[in-house]
Amino acid sequence: MASGRSYSGTDTDTESDSSYDEKIKHRWDSSDDEDLSDDSQVMHLQRGYEEREENDSMPDDFMSNLDVTKFSHEKAAVGTVVARSKGGIQTSSKAGDTSASTSNPAGREKGIRSIYLLQHISRAEYASLLNDFVESELFVIDGDSLILEYFEEQTLHPGQMLHFFYLVECYLVDLINRGATFVIVFFQDAEHLWSKWITFLSFRRALILHLQKNTDIPIHTEFQNFLCSSWQSFLKTNSPYFVMVSEKGLQMDKECLSIAYFHIFISHLLGKGVNVALTSGQTFDALRIYGYYIQSDYNIRSLIEKHKEMFEAHKILIQCLSRPSSISSKCIHLDIENKVYKTSCQLQKLWPEGSCIQKTVCILSCSVVLQLYKSYLKEEEPPSNTRKNKGKENSTQENTLSFEEAVDLCKLYCLHIALLLHLPLSKRARNLSENGKWEDGVSKLLEMRRNCEYFALEHLAALSNWKIDFTHLPDLSDSLLLQKVGLYWETQKCKDTDVQLSEKIEKEYTRIWTAVSKLVDKCEISQAFPVRNTSRVFISSEGSKKDESFEAMSCTELLKRWYKRTLSEHRKEFLNVGLIRVKSSLLEEYAGDALDSLPFLTNDDPLVSSLTKSKEFDELYHWHSMKPLSDEYERTACDNEKQPSDPKEARRMLRNKQRYTAYLRFYGQSLEGNISKQIPTNRKEDALIKSKSAPKKTKASTQKKKAEIIVETNIKKKLLEKEKKEMETLERVSGNIEMKIRENINEGIQQLQEFLKTCSCDSVKFSAEVMALDTCFSVWVSLCSGPGKGRGFHVASTIMRRIHIILDKYEELIQKSHREKIAGYLKDMGFHNLYMSVLGHNKKQGSNTKTVTCSKYTVGIGSARFQLQYMGHYLKREERKDPDPRIQHFIPDTWQRELLDIVDNNESAIIVAPTSSGKTYASYYCMEKVLRESDYGVVVYVAPTKALVNQVVATVHNRFLKELPAGMTVCGVFTRDYRYEALNCQHGVFGSLIGDILAFGNEWGTVSKALAWSRWLQNVKKYWLHAEELQNSEPSGSKSSHRIKHKQKRCSDKKSFKVRLVKYGERYNDLEKYVCIPKDGSFEFFHYHPCAALTVNHIEKYGFPSDFSFSPQECIKLYDTMVGTWKNWSQAKELDPEEFSSLKDKIITKADARKYEESLKKELVNWVRCGHKEEADKVLKSLQPEIKDVSKRNMEELFPCFVEELRKMDALPALFFLFSIHKVESYADKLYLHLKKKKTEMKPDEAQLSLQTKLEKVKKQLKRLTNVTEVKLSASKAETLHTLLGKKNILEMQLEKLTKDPPECTFANKKAVNEKTLNEVLKRTHLQTRYVMLALKVLKGIGYHHASMNPKQRQAVETLFRMGFLQVVTATGSLALGINMPCKSVVFVEDSVYLDALNLRQMSGRAGRRGQDLLGKVFFYNIPLPKVQRLIKANVPKLKGQFPLSVSLILRLILLAEKADDKPDAKAKALSVLKHSLMAYNQPKKQEMLKLYFLFSVQFLVREGYIDQESKPQGFSGLATHLHYHEPSNFVLIRFLEKGLFHKLCKRSLTNKGGKQFSETVMETLVLVLAHLFGRRRLPHSVVELKGQFKQSKVILEELPPEFAAAAEEYNDVVDKIFGSFLLCTSKFADMEQEYQLPLSKISFAGAESYHETSFLSALTNCQNKTTAVSPFATLSGNTNNDLFCASKVETIGLQTVDAKTLKIPAFDHETEDIQGRKMPLNAYALDFYKHGSLKALSSDNFLNQGDAFYLIKDFRLVISSISTSLMELCEDENDNVVLAFKELNESYKEKFEKTWN
Repeated sequence: MASGRSYSGTDTDTESDSSYDEKIKHRWDSSDDEDLSDDSQVMHLQRGYEEREENDSMPDDFMSNLDVTKFSHEKAAVGTVVARSKGGIQTSSKAGDTSASTSNPAGREKGIRSIYLLQHISRAEYASLLNDFVESELFVIDGDSLILEYFEEQTLHPGQMLHFFYLVECYLVDLINRGATFVIVFFQDAEHLWSKWITFLSFRRALILHLQKNTDIPIHTEFQNFLCSSWQSFLKTNSPYFVMVSEKGLQMDKECLSIAYFHIFISHLLGKGVNVALTSGQTFDALRIYGYYIQSDYNIRSLIEKHKEMFEAHKILIQCLSRPSSISSKCIHLDIENKVYKTSCQLQKLWPEGSCIQKTVCILSCSVVLQLYKSYLKEEEPPSNTRKNKGKENSTQENTLSFEEAVDLCKLYCLHIALLLHLPLSKRARNLSENGKWEDGVSKLLEMRRNCEYFALEHLAALSNWKIDFTHLPDLSDSLLLQKVGLYWETQKCKDTDVQLSEKIEKEYTRIWTAVSKLVDKCEISQAFPVRNTSRVFISSEGSKKDESFEAMSCTELLKRWYKRTLSEHRKEFLNVGLIRVKSSLLEEYAGDALDSLPFLTNDDPLVSSLTKSKEFDELYHWHSMKPLSDEYERTACDNEKQPSDPKEARRMLRNKQRYTAYLRFYGQSLEGNISKQIPTNRKEDALIKSKSAPKKTKASTQKKKAEIIVETNIKKKLLEKEKKEMETLERVSGNIEMKIRENINEGIQQLQEFLKTCSCDSVKFSAEVMALDTCFSVWVSLCSGPGKGRGFHVASTIMRRIHIILDKYEELIQKSHREKIAGYLKDMGFHNLYMSVLGHNKKQGSNTKTVTCSKYTVGIGSARFQLQYMGHYLKREERKDPDPRIQHFIPDTWQRELLDIVDNNESAIIVAPTSSGKTYASYYCMEKVLRESDYGVVVYVAPTKALVNQVVATVHNRFLKELPAGMTVCGVFTRDYRYEALNCQHGVFGSLIGDILAFGNEWGTVSKALAWSRWLQNVKKYWLHAEELQNSEPSGSKSSHRIKHKQKRCSDKKSFKVRLVKYGERYNDLEKYVCIPKDGSFEFFHYHPCAALTVNHIEKYGFPSDFSFSPQECIKLYDTMVGTWKNWSQAKELDPEEFSSLKDKIITKADARKYEESLKKELVNWVRCGHKEEADKVLKSLQPEIKDVSKRNMEELFPCFVEELRKMDALPALFFLFSIHKVESYADKLYLHLKKKKTEMKPDEAQLSLQTKLEKVKKQLKRLTNVTEVKLSASKAETLHTLLGKKNILEMQLEKLTKDPPECTFANKKAVNEKTLNEVLKRTHLQTRYVMLALKVLKGIGYHHASMNPKQRQAVETLFRMGFLQVVTATGSLALGINMPCKSVVFVEDSVYLDALNLRQMSGRAGRRGQDLLGKVFFYNIPLPKVQRLIKANVPKLKGQFPLSVSLILRLILLAEKADDKPDAKAKALSVLKHSLMAYNQPKKQEMLKLYFLFSVQFLVREGYIDQESKPQGFSGLATHLHYHEPSNFVLIRFLEKGLFHKLCKRSLTNKGGKQFSETVMETLVLVLAHLFGRRRLPHSVVELKGQFKQSKVILEELPPEFAAAAEEYNDVVDKIFGSFLLCTSKFADMEQEYQLPLSKISFAGAESYHETSFLSALTNCQNKTTAVSPFATLSGNTNNDLFCASKVETIGLQTVDAKTLKIPAFDHETEDIQGRKMPLNAYALDFYKHGSLKALSSDNFLNQGDAFYLIKDFRLVISSISTSLMELCEDENDNVVLAFKELNESYKEKFEKTWN
């Protein structure tokens, strides 16, 4: 049982008890397994206490032994943990020996936590914790970690319970609003961690009760600790995706036991294969939660398994925490429990009707504490062993309260509870400057009361026979209000007659105190009034300046930190909100209505007059130097647009361009074959000729008709000749095909398919199919005549497949004899119903055939079941047969034709369709349409990945050929780091970042439903129509006249602004999923039915996911399981495949199977909703495969064996997806080495040995001949030499053929690609880095693909995989989005936080692409089974809106509106971005908030000098917009430039070594500053403890130089003032009714405002600071409107209905802290790379994987390049030190990066 700390703060046990404790400690040290407690002595002491209780006396050591800190035993336990940890996992070298660690808490704490674990925590990946699992995800929150995260939150005043509960509920609501599903776990043993901090303990107990009683969140308190069996069972049953745990301890915990506990917990979880998310450092945006995530992998599991003895030390620590330090303290707490129990029984009799929790706990705690205190005071004589310390004794007696004084203190507490019950929350805001300090004796008694409160809560939680209202449990006490009540009596020096209470409060207080006085046995206490009968000073008013404790001495450090912070920040004077007037048509039109309610400053205001006026910024030329400025386009690397003067260089560039174009066409042909189209050039002469020839249309048509007759005759003649030739070919090959079918039916059918591909005549194809059908049936007959008919279902399914094809494709050619033959085959196979159907007989006509004898060739099952079970993926798809003249290469489906109509009607569309359904073709149709209509129309294709950019470019080059005017090309490219003919093309393929630049968007976001999205787009399109009408009506200036005329010309055609939604949910191919388990050196493949991932609760709550589908085989399995589970199922016959209406007596199609699937789904849902949950649960569990846990197996080593198994299953080619670049290459390496080893182990056969022997003999003979000394050989010898040379060449060629890789030693399909083509593909990559390693693997049929590879290498892998040469490719998500990489199988190799439901769907879509395979297979290789279940059942993620604006975006829009040639058009574009935010769609309040954000962002831009009062851009506007994606670092950089800090830093070196003008110190400092601005990657706080232990990198970035840090603070001060004012204005949008409710439990604390105001109440509720824009709960801790002017506090104290978390306040947190105030250091990767230039070092030291390191360094280099280019353009002096320093840094960093790249 836990309790509080000692009242005296020192150990004052009696001599006997102390000696007994020493004996216990000795026993503990000598034996870890021996129990510390002695039951007999415990019972003896307990009886002694009961006797003394009867005599109304308590021992003199009562106050000291009230604590269960167990300090001595914790000390011993920690020493043991250290010792055992040293024997296991490597520990810190600073920990020292066991004794040193025991005496030194810091050293002890480091000893407990291994460096290995700290490294794992430091390497934690900062990622989205929820991803796209939506409602299906489940994780666990450790309750103690949750409390710890907010108990020491910076804006929370210690002890303010209601504010603490508000913070916790806000966090939980944020999780729920973002789709989280979680449970909270409180371990029983963890309670003992906090025994020294009784306030924490009381908060913990209250929070558990509150969550259980007042919320619906599942709370688990049944687990003893995380090592108990019930917790292990919980993990196994629920399989949480991660457990959210704290990696830090309580800051007041000087012994660091809490830190040790949590690190032990983290080790346990990772060892059990459970992932961990850290509670610290989490951030939120409108959609997601981001935090540090540690994934459990095989390495850490095996390490912890290897050091099992470490957990023995863990057990000791946990056992130690649960044991009291002395027998006396244990008995004292038993005594408190007994008194609480007895007192509650008396109160229950006194108030049988029950009461609220606040009054009940108050009465119990006060009455029990008075009884205990009375007993304590009766022992007046101090113990004999303490009389020597006379001074200390006198001091203690002076601080001890008398019983009457203790009664007065309890009265004040009861009065404060009465005030809590009746004062509304709005009247309880506190001024921290009015705080006081309790005297020592008072604070000890208050802590004693808190201890009793804890036991009271524990007791009341177990009561069931007494009605307690737990609603207002979060508001048990208000420490600041209690101080205010105490201060009132001390400062006013008033009598009770002068204190006026309202009638309700007075009655409430009297009732509470009366109950207390009745419950205090044998103690005479005063009446309720007067409140104070004693004159002792309880609290001093000046305590706020020198307060050293809060209720308990353990809070000293926390209060020091609190008061030091609050005093410095709350001295700020409240700012006067006033705006600077800015003239702007954009501002007036967008937010003009919001200006009326805002105050403005006059022109003579000092703030207005102090504005600096800079020269106007010009978009083309700089205002000062008049140099041409560049933009993102011109800054992007490009070689082809330079026109060299040297003719040789020009020819070289032309050849390179021709080679590039030729390769793109080759690359495109690998995608879809050679389907090039010549598009005619649109010239005026062509149009004129067409117009002149129009009137002669009728005459031409008659002449054309005669010509057509002749042409048709010739065509028919040619077709007959061709048919004759093909029939002759069939006659020649039919024998071989028949023989092959009889030998091996699969190979025979494959040979038939190859022949059919060469035929164009349907009659020949029909004859071949009939021949194959006859042969297959003869095979079936022979198979049925012998044994093993059950093994021949594949033959029967082949027969049915041929029948399906004949009846579907050649219905017009079928004659009666053919139909009778087919019907006879069906009848012989036992499908009598299909026999009748093929012959066209109805059921009545066939009724006389019931007595038909059973054929011996029957299959044995019904026709419907057979078709579903054995022909599922061969079933006929609903495909149209009528071609569309607009599409030549395939026949589009109905929904695809709808898309063509939309394009032709100039409408917009949103396409929602599965992967591989054929969506992309619509964009190519748009391209062709634009190419045909004009030579100047442009199509922009924005692709999300570079791989897709390359693919689209290649496809365009392959599809379209067109001669364009000089300087124009068909296709161009524009990505962030490369461009090619981007402005001279008709088809521009852009990367996603460039699309963002073009659209002037910034994280626009999306909405949840596609239909709503289409409506939103329709509104945008209507707005543009209105804008164009206005534009056409306005006069145009000289600059924009040509653009407007061109626009009017384009608008002359009728356009539609309708946005249509096209939905298609049918996937062409089925996908089957398998889970792979190693077994005896091989693998087992378990088919995973989709329903196996579901649970009854999931179906009841969510139903089936929208894209949840079954294959026909899975439908049959589900039906059979349902029938077998519920014998009396009423719908069993109706849903029987043979009786189901859509399947009965017919050749089944895919659409029929889909209807059957939907019926089964509907029926299963009905089972759940109609009360048959038990049956449904049995069905779902029966479908689950019995799979063993493989977490202890090293699956990486087994990977080659797994791929070999896939080859045996004919499941290659396959894509293997991982989410780590290192793992992608590592798995490919392992497979390559496996093949290489396999070949070396193969013994040469006899033929090979014979050839080697012959070759050696020939070589010896040649050697003898060549060693002849004769000058000239004789004729005979010369002839012999010639013969031997020829023989040697022949033998070498024969030997080379034999020594080539045998099929089992390579995955390459050498028939797919000839050697010449292979060499051409690889030749493009021979100059690239790691060419040899890639080429060796490619020659073995193995490739890898990730974004860090050179583009030429990626293209080579993609091309060879599509051509069929590569059979195995490991890849990251670079192949997930839209890439045409057809394969048979997709394998998910390892788990990752990035493997979510959306990625599963995207990546799985690569398997079974349309036109390639009818069935795709998905394998889960090393993915935990619970993760597989979550992935499959997770619904398609909902899309929501992000906060759309940022200050940089607003500056870009202003630049666009002010500097565009066509101002009306630019203004319309800017307003479309501002007015049509998806986040604010149909939400007027959010629209108004966005307007205010826009206004205050304009104020920021004006005050910082980016625009003037006329909205004209000035100064560094261009540089700020170039770096817009790094806000707010772009603004801070400019402030550094304006203050001249870089000029002070960049002093040229006098030595000028190696051509460098600046010293290395200057360069490193420059990189340090830039790393703080643009390399901001945070690390967990724990990494600080590893400082100095890294090999090559510093890892932790040093602080900004002082001058730069001061400038950053000045910048933040401006941001705080402006956006603090913005937050004050947004308070009017808050829902104040909700603001007074706790966000999760919805408990209202608004209270009744109609209480009677008195002078006493006025003094208590008087708060001079304004709190209108701060959460009422946050005001309880003294937070006011002034605190909104500190950006770091906004998220926790802002109004909850305004949701400040989503606002983008551009504050620069150069010293980021978590909510407890701990610094989160920056990763020094940018500076470290500059020093050592090694990506490997970044991977090993800086906690980055290689891919992330590559991209981070690349981005940082691009930023340096952009800054350098901008400074060269902005500065007039080319020799300026800053310009030269950045130029030198750019060149140096580029050189280091390219060295790594190449």
